[in-house]
Amino acid sequence: NDGTHCQENVSANCHLDNACIAANIDRMVTKFRHIQKPAALLQEIYRNSVKDLSPMDIITYIEILAKSSPLLGDMNSTNSAKDTLSNSTLTEFIKTVNNFVQKDTFIVWDKLSMNLRRSHLTKLMHAAEQATLRISQNFQKTTQFNTNSSDIALKTFFFDSYHIKHTHPYMNVDGNYIKVFPKRKAAYDSNGNVAVAFLYYKSIGPLFSSSDNFVLEPQSSDNSEEEQRVISSVISVSISSNPPTLYELEKITFTLSHMKTTDKYRSECAFWSYSPDTMNGNWSLEGCELMSSNETHTSCRCNHLTHFAILMSSGSSIGIKDYNILTRITQLGIIISLICLSICIFTFWFFSEIQSTRTTIHKNLCCNLFLAELVFLVGINTNTNKLFCSIIAGLLHYFFLAAFAWMCIEGIHLYLIVVGVIYNKGFLHKNFYIFGYLSPAVVVGFSASLGYRYYGTTKVCWLSTENNFIWSFIGPACLIILVNLLAFGFIIYKVFRHTAGLKPEVSCYENIRSCARGALALLFLLGTTWIFGVLHVVHASVVTAYLFTVSNAFQGMFIFLFLCVLSRKIQEEYYRLFKNVPCCFGCL
Repeated sequence: NDGTHCQENVSANCHLDNACIAANIDRMVTKFRHIQKPAALLQEIYRNSVKDLSPMDIITYIEILAKSSPLLGDMNSTNSAKDTLSNSTLTEFIKTVNNFVQKDTFIVWDKLSMNLRRSHLTKLMHAAEQATLRISQNFQKTTQFNTNSSDIALKTFFFDSYHIKHTHPYMNVDGNYIKVFPKRKAAYDSNGNVAVAFLYYKSIGPLFSSSDNFVLEPQSSDNSEEEQRVISSVISVSISSNPPTLYELEKITFTLSHMKTTDKYRSECAFWSYSPDTMNGNWSLEGCELMSSNETHTSCRCNHLTHFAILMSSGSSIGIKDYNILTRITQLGIIISLICLSICIFTFWFFSEIQSTRTTIHKNLCCNLFLAELVFLVGINTNTNKLFCSIIAGLLHYFFLAAFAWMCIEGIHLYLIVVGVIYNKGFLHKNFYIFGYLSPAVVVGFSASLGYRYYGTTKVCWLSTENNFIWSFIGPACLIILVNLLAFGFIIYKVFRHTAGLKPEVSCYENIRSCARGALALLFLLGTTWIFGVLHVVHASVVTAYLFTVSNAFQGMFIFLFLCVLSRKIQEEYYRLFKNVPCCFGCL
């Protein structure tokens, strides 16, 4: 009648142009126009969609649900009947949506292009979120309501301001759990109400595939390069409060089971980020933090609302078991390192007999490493707040560079001793402090001015590898390592070849050799740690991950061994200290 002809049974990708879709939607809207009650409209859509669906049917009914979702909450019934009507409408709505998300429909979804499939799936989830919230707001008393179908479940909460402190919205279905934590207040508004709606989609993960034929060409579980592969159910939470300030979100925690048990890949906490205007979306990790993970489940914490799922870490060659082991090694190693570095700082600061330019250098190096390790332990995974995460990344960048700068200063100091340069100690120390603390600040400041957005990633609070920004740390570190290698090469040549130009006493040679051995050990320790780091950035593997993690986490312990335990002078100072302690005298 309108000049547009669409086949009743369309084949894949046939007659799915915008004009044909619009005409089909108009025809169905006209067909349903006489239906006034929300529950009756849902029953009619359910009755028409329970039969074999075509791609055009899916698109059309989702568009109708999206258009009608704002109206589903409009109920003209008396207050006493609204609770019953809300229950029945929510039940009908979930039954209807289930027709489009159950596994039987996947073969039909597969006939849609990836963009069309994702946009209409997003539109369906958005409509479901809006409709369930609107309907739930019609409850007249504190209510907790559940309903479910084969592939979707709903749980809603409705409560007033008097029940906020005693109501803890959550959902637990098929071993998947999600809970909302609001901001606590000393007092709440005397008038107001809150609606919370949880939706659980059991099987729709594959519908988010980046392939146009996800059923005919299923994702291989062995393909580590597959991006954004959903390995769990999808779960969502939405909140509506009146007034809006009555119920403010602090965090959401959820635990989702994996579709397949595997320890080969690492999991990530993600949410579906989309524009309500275009319904185009993608998976994002921003604002979500992984709390724990094993072969069967992953637990997460997020600071916002929307649809959540667990993704297989794209391109990651580190499995869940290895990731958990590496995390434990890091935590244990850094705690041990912090203790050892504290002892080093105490040693270099308070033992007057060993005070020298060299101990001043070691004291500053240990202080910077201590602060770097402490910031790392406290803040490396606090990626839910972008600004805070960027600050953590900036501090780590600065303190690690400062540690390298003081290592470079030690090489320069030994070089000056060997070549016999006469210098003013106060003037030298002043310049050492300027170089040790100002040069890292210049590098960090310059890097931040050019690419501040690369401080902090969605995974960890460290420098991003995007646009090679990580080289703002690796570059200066490699340069310092090269300078020290050249300096130590010259020192070794001078000391061990006894050149004619420099003939100090044998005891002086022994002292220089001892200092050089300690400095070389320090260079080897810091240098190899970040060589492993570079290797892991360039070619990530389980081996490079373990090498870098162990060497980085236990840096403080190794420094304590090389600079304190193996130093004869410091051994004597420890002996003097502990021989006066009754409980320790016997063992000495």
